[in-house]
Amino acid sequence: MKTYRIATIPGDGIGKEVIPAGRRIMQELAAQDGLRFEFQDFDWGGDYYRKHGVMMPADGLDALRDQDAILFGSAGDPHIADHITLWGLRLKICQGFDQYANVRPTRILPGIDAPLKRCTPEQLNWVIVRENSEGEYSGVGGRVHQGHPIEAATDVSIMTRAGVERILRFAFKLAQSRPRKLLTVITKSNAQRHAMVMWDEIALQVSREFPDVTWDKELVDAATARMVNRPASLDTIVATNLHADILSDLAAALAGSLGIAPTGNIDPERRYPSMFEPIHGSAFDIMGKGLANPVGTFWSVVMLLEHLGETQAAARLMQAIESVTADPQLHTGDLGGSATTGQVTEAVCAKLAALAPAKAA
Repeated sequence: MKTYRIATIPGDGIGKEVIPAGRRIMQELAAQDGLRFEFQDFDWGGDYYRKHGVMMPADGLDALRDQDAILFGSAGDPHIADHITLWGLRLKICQGFDQYANVRPTRILPGIDAPLKRCTPEQLNWVIVRENSEGEYSGVGGRVHQGHPIEAATDVSIMTRAGVERILRFAFKLAQSRPRKLLTVITKSNAQRHAMVMWDEIALQVSREFPDVTWDKELVDAATARMVNRPASLDTIVATNLHADILSDLAAALAGSLGIAPTGNIDPERRYPSMFEPIHGSAFDIMGKGLANPVGTFWSVVMLLEHLGETQAAARLMQAIESVTADPQLHTGDLGGSATTGQVTEAVCAKLAALAPAKAA
């Protein structure tokens, strides 16, 4: 029996509620499927910062390096500047482990009243691929003359041919693996006429390797309207770090709630552990009230299991999730219901037990 080493980093806010719920789900799966997980919890985040002056220790990556995967909650604290919480924890892990492919599936789950009333679940079934290592989040720039009228600040977007080629090739391969074999490449190359023009040129070059994939280009502003007005025209989407960050939140909202949306920060070459997380953020306004929707975390666990090759367990968990979302009595407040984090978690566990494979006599 293979043992998987899983690092859990609840982080801040409701991450401290949904990550234990995700761990509970994985323990339920382990009991039923003959899997074995060894969890190691890391208390990094805002509380750690208040004690130590950093979001995670300097040697934190070394502590994570031998893990098989990371389950992450959220980074964000109303009493700490956002750039400190993001760069000090989540981005430090993503960039330190070169998790250059951020993958965010979006679809309307059973029982959820999505804002797009004219859209069927079959018409909104997307996966957004976000370049996750450079671009607008390269961290290059600075500030001078702070506090004076001549103060200036720069943030420089850095795109390399190697970085663009590898994320576009990843996206084309992903599109190729999906039934529709359809990819939309999103930039803003009409206004940003250097790096994003290079992105477009490389997309054309890479596309020649995938003659069976139908692809088109879209400017990011037009893409927002297309997601609302013509959702069925999209399937796999690839965009720069900032653009895909924004578009994936729109996608989650169109599918019903940010509370249900998962993501994977992937190192496709598997040199380092990949990290899986819900996209909803720390949501301090509902922290500690049992109101957080754990579905985004559970779906992230599905992605984690798929990444580990445990496809049967992943499929059964997804079936359990869909069975629970189909029941309006088990909707949390973000979906218009009154169920608690614990009630949704126990319902998914119960469904997993009902779906468990029969044990040999």
